[in-house]
Amino acid sequence: MTHEDPPLSGSASLTEPPLPDARAALFLDFDGTLAGLRDDPDAVFLPDGGAAVLSRLSEKLGGALAVISGRGVVDLAKRAPETLWRIGAHGLDVCPPGADPAGAAHQAPPELVETLKQLALAVPGARLEEKGGVLALHYRAAPQAGEALAGAMAEILRDVDGYRLQSGKMVLEAKPFGAHKGRALAAMMEKPPFAGRTPLMIGDDATDEDAIAFAIEAGGDGVKVGPGESRARFRFAGPEDVWRWLEAAAS
Repeated sequence: MTHEDPPLSGSASLTEPPLPDARAALFLDFDGTLAGLRDDPDAVFLPDGGAAVLSRLSEKLGGALAVISGRGVVDLAKRAPETLWRIGAHGLDVCPPGADPAGAAHQAPPELVETLKQLALAVPGARLEEKGGVLALHYRAAPQAGEALAGAMAEILRDVDGYRLQSGKMVLEAKPFGAHKGRALAAMMEKPPFAGRTPLMIGDDATDEDAIAFAIEAGGDGVKVGPGESRARFRFAGPEDVWRWLEAAAS
């Protein structure tokens, strides 16, 4: 697998970031950041009271708060409040506050969907998740099959124009070239209410590093959630620490 982004370097500090001021633009990953990872992605939701905290903080930041996820935007909209910007499929689908997410959703080629469904069915414990234009093959329940699935998926994608393979935490994703969280942040920072602000990206996975890198290059910062190397200067141990920080920022 090839990747166009520079390799990770360094290790994020255990120091938490300062609370955002009125000039900040806040971008939050969903799975692994706002909610813990689970074998069944359909069972993942914000904690009780979480939607209210995010809405309060968004208002405090003049609306410059977005949840950005690898999930399809229709799926993400079921889990994040409609008062927020919701960015799905790694930045491919952008849904403003109050808008219908169905109007923002892209779709993957039907032939690719069917091929990857058959691949998932051949491996007990594997599961294909359709996320609009992005297709995610989860193997958390079949970790021993990860290497073989990666090889098979790479072979399939060689014949699909406009798609590449992206690996994550026990998941393999078929991603359109336009699905890139870093480019998504760059586009968001050119439009109101984000324009002219300082970006802060908080995320836990490899795809979040693209957005963290952009935020840093744009004069902002990034926060790594959980273990592992990162370009970020700051780190949260897990979603619980993220929520403690968000609640303090919203109060």
